[in-house]
Amino acid sequence: MASASHAASPALTPVERSRPPLWAWPLAILIGFPISGLIANAVVGPIDSVATALAGGLLAGAVIGAAQWLALRRVVPWVWIAATSIGMSVGLAAGAALVDYGISRGDLVLMGAITGAFIGVLQALVLARQRISGAVWWAVANPAAWALGWLVTSYVISSNVDEQFPNFGASGALLFAVLTGFLLALLFRRTDSQARTI
Repeated sequence: MASASHAASPALTPVERSRPPLWAWPLAILIGFPISGLIANAVVGPIDSVATALAGGLLAGAVIGAAQWLALRRVVPWVWIAATSIGMSVGLAAGAALVDYGISRGDLVLMGAITGAFIGVLQALVLARQRISGAVWWAVANPAAWALGWLVTSYVISSNVDEQFPNFGASGALLFAVLTGFLLALLFRRTDSQARTI
């Protein structure tokens, strides 16, 4: 009788077996973003030139990528850290230069969208290599999530704005964690259901 009920239960897919705990992603975001901004600002200084944007983005991106990878390490390889660091470096340099290193609300939203676009594309490629279904949506969602993170920060913590940090702080990170965490859950669920139909 016990063996019959055991046989009736569906087998776990590889993503289900390796899926990170629900709390891991928000915790990684809420720790990674503020710490990365503080470290990059202390080492590189304000983001006010191409050089500081490239260096600050590379450093902050490595810290953010490492925190995210710790949360997702069962699903994605370590190259996630490199993708995040390179994407943030290039994206921040492009975005900050486009707005002429301005700190108005509109400048921050545009800079965030561009930074998020570069990061989102590179991270989506990592997800796609891991056969996460719908990885393209990660590339689509990240520009908006980064823009909204900066928008929230511009209202809540003005010191991040005035000191030209490379990324938004905890207030923006909270919204970013909710939006991207929800999307990750959908992508993992979609991957699981497709694996069951094969």
